[in-house]
Amino acid sequence: MRENYLAKWLNNELSEEELAEFKRSEAYAAYQKIVDTTEDLQAPAFDTNEAWATFKAQQMSSKGKVVQLHPFRSFLRVAAIIAIAIMGAYLYIKPQKEIVETQLAEQTEVVLPDASTVLLNAASKLSYHKKEWNQKREVVLEGEAFFKVAKGKKFTVATELGSIAVLGTQFNVSQRADFFEVRCYEGLVSVTYQGEEHQLPAGASFKVINSTEQAATAVTDNAPSWVKDESSFESVPLKFVFAELERQFAITVETQNVDTEQLFTGTFNNTEINLALKSIGKPSRLQYRVAGDKVLFYAGDTP
Repeated sequence: MRENYLAKWLNNELSEEELAEFKRSEAYAAYQKIVDTTEDLQAPAFDTNEAWATFKAQQMSSKGKVVQLHPFRSFLRVAAIIAIAIMGAYLYIKPQKEIVETQLAEQTEVVLPDASTVLLNAASKLSYHKKEWNQKREVVLEGEAFFKVAKGKKFTVATELGSIAVLGTQFNVSQRADFFEVRCYEGLVSVTYQGEEHQLPAGASFKVINSTEQAATAVTDNAPSWVKDESSFESVPLKFVFAELERQFAITVETQNVDTEQLFTGTFNNTEINLALKSIGKPSRLQYRVAGDKVLFYAGDTP
């Protein structure tokens, strides 16, 4: 949602296209509740004749006492009270998100309100609305996660590159920079990418690299390899392999004279870094050097 949409909406200045975009935003429902609530607020009745008579009587009884009026200050006090009331209503009405994040070289399991489980891979983030879960089973994912979804109403995973919808199944979602992959292990998964829906039965996958859809590959195992402390790749550019190596071991990878777009197919161990480096370097014909928490991959005899 653009920053000026709220002000334009309150002034009825949004175009039809802008209004449609604003209504699709997460904030719209909360703002609408605030407006609906404050519309019922009414100012107290005020009789100007009676107020003036009371004022004159007080003036007469004060016998010359000067009374200073500060209508603007009174207005500011009233405005401040209304602003505080609206903010309090907004904070009360707006459902708070549950957020779970993993750091580098860390994995964690999340149990959702319906007993569905999510295993988050390293450097990933999951968020959802706990209070609204019974009405809408939806999570937002940044990174990679393996889902075991309890049967029930539609379950949705929203990512920056695409969305996934299921009723009850097991699947893995990986969404990194320029990389998006969904692998179905059980049930049926619906993947929406750039407005087009793809149905994935058990054993099917969907992958996009650098905005290009890749040829489908079969899913032959019953869970992603990373839950078993391995990272596996099939025809994936080396830059994504190096990025995953960094996440799994909390290290920095540097390259010299290396074509990072070179495709890699293979697996590395997520617990033994020396074994992992050999698993990447040998099939890629690369040398490597370790210095503290930094690893340099280089080609041939490059110093």
